Amino acid sequence: MSVPAPGWVPKLVALDIDGTLLRWVEGSGQTHAEVSDAVADAVRRARAAGAHVVLASGRSPHGMTPVADMLGLDDPEDPVWVVASNGGVVFRYPPMDIVHEHTFDARPAVIAVLEEHPDALVGVEERGRGYRVNRPFPAGELSGDMIETPVEDIVAEPVSRVIIRDPQATAEDFVDLAGRLGLHGTDYVVGWTAWMDLSPVGVSKASGLQQVCDDLGVSAADALAIGDGRNDLEMFAWAGRSVAMGQAIEEVRAAADDVTAPVDEDGAALELGRYF
Repeated sequence: MSVPAPGWVPKLVALDIDGTLLRWVEGSGQTHAEVSDAVADAVRRARAAGAHVVLASGRSPHGMTPVADMLGLDDPEDPVWVVASNGGVVFRYPPMDIVHEHTFDARPAVIAVLEEHPDALVGVEERGRGYRVNRPFPAGELSGDMIETPVEDIVAEPVSRVIIRDPQATAEDFVDLAGRLGLHGTDYVVGWTAWMDLSPVGVSKASGLQQVCDDLGVSAADALAIGDGRNDLEMFAWAGRSVAMGQAIEEVRAAADDVTAPVDEDGAALELGRYF
């Protein structure tokens, strides 16, 4: 595991959301997401010190703005940069101002997956409302409304990201499936469960962050990236320093320059505290 060069301070901080900034806690019989005071304070310190803080997630744009609000990154005089949909959409907030968006024809890949997982759930963001889905996803997995729509209509037009979910399968099932199908014309990432995000070829958190850097005049070598999932691997390879959360799977931990404490122990705050 590498240690930053003496005096190195990141000019850009790329932060995953779920499992990095957000932790899931039980309360009143329900599970809800929260950002600890320590993490929120560390993020605000980094920004106050002049670092460009960028939220980078597989979440859709409307699923990320509430997190920016929770972190106090909601100043219209200084809108925060956000990389959403695993790099498919780059915007500033508030208000939401789409700066870059990549779309693709998802039909062939979706059809190929459904041939092997005919009962899988399919979802595409309906910006500002929620998601168009072929059937409802498990409660709490998608933000906003779920608008039931036939699959052929969901992928009739180019999209920035497609979610495929099979509650009856495992993450390993989807990793094997993607490897066998090849999913030509798309890139993919498999989450903690049997959840697959399909995106345009070459589009990832790393490509979205590079677009932000290009706009800001910042080098990837000056970036710190913190995350915990398979969709952070490209971001880790891109950044000057990459740090995995302590609860991440071994594949993700091994890809990072360093490993911090788990999200329940404010690992992101500990890493940011090294510089800010």
